[in-house]
Amino acid sequence: MVMLTLMQGPEIYSGDSETIDKVIANLMQLIQLKSSNLYLHSQQVANYAVSVAAKMRLPREEIERIRLAALLHDIGHLTVPNAVLAKVPYLSTREMTVFKNHCNAGSYMLENIAQCQEHIPYIRYHHERWDGKGYPKRLKGVNIPLGARIISVVNYYDRFINPCTEHWEKTKEEAVKELQNMSGTAFDPEIVKAFIESLG
Repeated sequence: MVMLTLMQGPEIYSGDSETIDKVIANLMQLIQLKSSNLYLHSQQVANYAVSVAAKMRLPREEIERIRLAALLHDIGHLTVPNAVLAKVPYLSTREMTVFKNHCNAGSYMLENIAQCQEHIPYIRYHHERWDGKGYPKRLKGVNIPLGARIISVVNYYDRFINPCTEHWEKTKEEAVKELQNMSGTAFDPEIVKAFIESLG
């Protein structure tokens, strides 16, 4: 008889790349079980994030770090009831508090996984805003980690443009115009510019 446990043996914390791939694959499987739409959204956000990071000529190691964080940026949704997720963005104040906690919840889920330490700030702060009005810490400007700023832009775009999300409300042109309008307030202008250029 096989027993399933949340406790992992010490081998899960070894530093080889195969192990980090296994960790990511296991976490992505949990996301897929939660919602196939969320799983596809995570994949698309990661693809967009890599395009932006490459456009900005970031080092290969940083691009890979951003890719993995983008895959897991919504891992905290595992802690949010499906009834709340189904109502986004039309949430009550109480529901919004539960939803906003997904950034912290996701980072707490990863804090004991050695290979994920570098990704935690990108996951925790991907809903911060350039003007300091985001959450959970109200960080502002360059105080927001670069990876989180990239994920913020592409996450917003993907939520409105791709059919795998429930908010497929805008055309590509409308979504791009909205990003441009929010550049310098919600989003880092340099990243918005690089993302729009990467879209072609």
